[in-house]
Amino acid sequence: MAEDCSHDCGSCSSSCGEREQIPIEKGNPNSHVKKMIAVVSGKGGVGKSLVTSMLSVIMRRRGFNVGVLDADITGPSIPKCFGITSKAGANKEGAIMPVETKTGIKLMSVNLLLENDTDPVVWRGPIISGVVKQFWNDVEWGDIDYMFVDMPPGTGDVPLTVFQSLPIDGIVIVTSPQDLVSMIVEKAVKMAAMMNKPIMGIVENMSYFKCPDCGKKHNIFGESNVDSIAGFYNIHEIAKLPLDPALAAKCDKEGIESFTNDDLNLLAAYIEQNA
Repeated sequence: MAEDCSHDCGSCSSSCGEREQIPIEKGNPNSHVKKMIAVVSGKGGVGKSLVTSMLSVIMRRRGFNVGVLDADITGPSIPKCFGITSKAGANKEGAIMPVETKTGIKLMSVNLLLENDTDPVVWRGPIISGVVKQFWNDVEWGDIDYMFVDMPPGTGDVPLTVFQSLPIDGIVIVTSPQDLVSMIVEKAVKMAAMMNKPIMGIVENMSYFKCPDCGKKHNIFGESNVDSIAGFYNIHEIAKLPLDPALAAKCDKEGIESFTNDDLNLLAAYIEQNA
């Protein structure tokens, strides 16, 4: 037992001998989720929600039933990525019903429950963690082959709640090329190891810019070191997303389901085979 033990295993990531096993939440009885993938980042602003959305679209295009649970309660981005403005409702039994996108992806986010999308969520950690559990327990997801969980940045209360309380089958780490971020990535990798969750792959967003005239690649944010990090931790799948203003404009106008690049296809295939 650690010297400063608070005896609250639910808010602790230590793996001491006195640790209590946190039970996995059973979820809604009318939800049947086969695989759950958490998309994490050590810091904000690296494109985690973009990667979550793109992977969900790819898996939907492969013919799977897909859901996205937006666990980033204080900074929800998923509805915006999909161009969703409608609100979630409830069925006659009182279960919350997710909102469906144009292609049939099921979404649940706190912004689907707020009266105004710009209303701030000013809640303390335990309340936020409770909302994440509600999105799992009180939402009737139906039949889902792959559920992607868009995690908040860092290694605090909510990521710990998700790892300990939800049946996570694997994680995807999102990063960007800066040296500072590589240190943050290693923190995420080590947290995954502490929680005994397999890493499906690393996505380096904003990895380079490809000149539309000459085709040359430019490392706007510096040279990438994601390959060395992945090699050191024996992570097999690496994806590198370019800075693409056309993709951003297309998504803003038509929603993420309109994107056409194939940068994450190999990672999606790896998840399908190994999750």
